[in-house]
Amino acid sequence: MSMVMVAVGMQATGAAANTVGAYYGAKSQKSSLEFQAQLDDINARLAESSAQTILFQGQHEEQRSRLQTAQMKSAQRVALAANGVDLTEGSAAEILTSTDVLGESDANTINANAVRAAWGQRTQATNLQIDAMGKRTAVRAINPNMAATSTLLNGATQVASSWYTGTKGK
Repeated sequence: MSMVMVAVGMQATGAAANTVGAYYGAKSQKSSLEFQAQLDDINARLAESSAQTILFQGQHEEQRSRLQTAQMKSAQRVALAANGVDLTEGSAAEILTSTDVLGESDANTINANAVRAAWGQRTQATNLQIDAMGKRTAVRAINPNMAATSTLLNGATQVASSWYTGTKGK
């Protein structure tokens, strides 16, 4: 057997190995992307759950703030009334109104902060869902058989070229 035939045979063996490698490499890439998409889905659900928890905690905190304001206003009313101050006019009425306004402002701030934090979590969930869709699109574009066929044809072309070049010199 001539050296040319040995070299061509080794090149053909290498092309076959590359073909198998291309097939399993594409399958591996496809599996990896599918797994990453599933993780993105899970993380998106966790982010949405976190957003709901933040909103619930915000509502709870807002209620606590309103109760504190009501308690403070009650204590002010008791103190003012104990000193014989008319609660319906003058500075007493202004104090009670200020307490209401500041309490409402605090409650609104708590609510706004919770909504803002939940929005951040929901934005993250949306981004994760978009990433998962992109990965699933990439999965559909990967065809292990096509990768193997392309590699096989490329290898066969190189083997044929080497064989032709090696036998042409005889």
